[in-house]
Amino acid sequence: MPTPSRLIFGFHATLAKLRHDPGAMHEIYVDAGRHDARLRDLLAQAEFAKVRVLPVESGRLAAMAPGARHQGVIATVDPTQRHVALDDVLDTLEEPALLLVLDGIQDPHNLGACLRVADAVGAHAVIAPKDRAVGLTQTAVKVASGATETVPYITVTNLARTLRELKEREIWVVGTDADASEDLYAADWPIASAWVLGAEAEGLRRLTRETCDQLVSIPMLGSVASLNVSVATGVCLYEARRRRARAAGS
Repeated sequence: MPTPSRLIFGFHATLAKLRHDPGAMHEIYVDAGRHDARLRDLLAQAEFAKVRVLPVESGRLAAMAPGARHQGVIATVDPTQRHVALDDVLDTLEEPALLLVLDGIQDPHNLGACLRVADAVGAHAVIAPKDRAVGLTQTAVKVASGATETVPYITVTNLARTLRELKEREIWVVGTDADASEDLYAADWPIASAWVLGAEAEGLRRLTRETCDQLVSIPMLGSVASLNVSVATGVCLYEARRRRARAAGS
């Protein structure tokens, strides 16, 4: 009987798995027409970890993962979700970090939607506390529509400590707060950034808020007082991505 497996897609998820949990990997399929430095690095990591790599035509990759943004890399791994370490993700980045940090999200639909947004905008990872948060339930995975396989989901024991570690890596920590004096669209921040959004009703916890480098608010011009956390995630991450693109073109 064949060994059960699931698929993960893209360079970030595959490299993080190779570095942290290579024993869970079965094999890696790569686009036979790709020969760039990024792929060479992945091949070297796979060789070191003794994971088999199979060059295939791009059409086969598309058939394996219809509609997925696989970047020419698909890996088969053990079906059980396993912990991914933040350092494993950050150490593989070839551009300034763009991270999403979720402080105590309780609704699995919101978590899944946030993961889907993170994938769409090209965020490198989603970080959340192990406790007082919903976790990757079946509902969250379903709502994420495949994003749990492309965006590393990293759970941490102490969120404030993790934010301080990000700051030590020169990643600017931006929190969202309805009472913040700075407007999202008027504020400035460095390209390498981690965006922190709070729970549906309570917002950011006090220690999380105090650990942020900067707090910004999303302008609310109508009658409602706040946005759903997944919508707020989309607003913030797409603004961050827009500015990255503008900086790259300047």
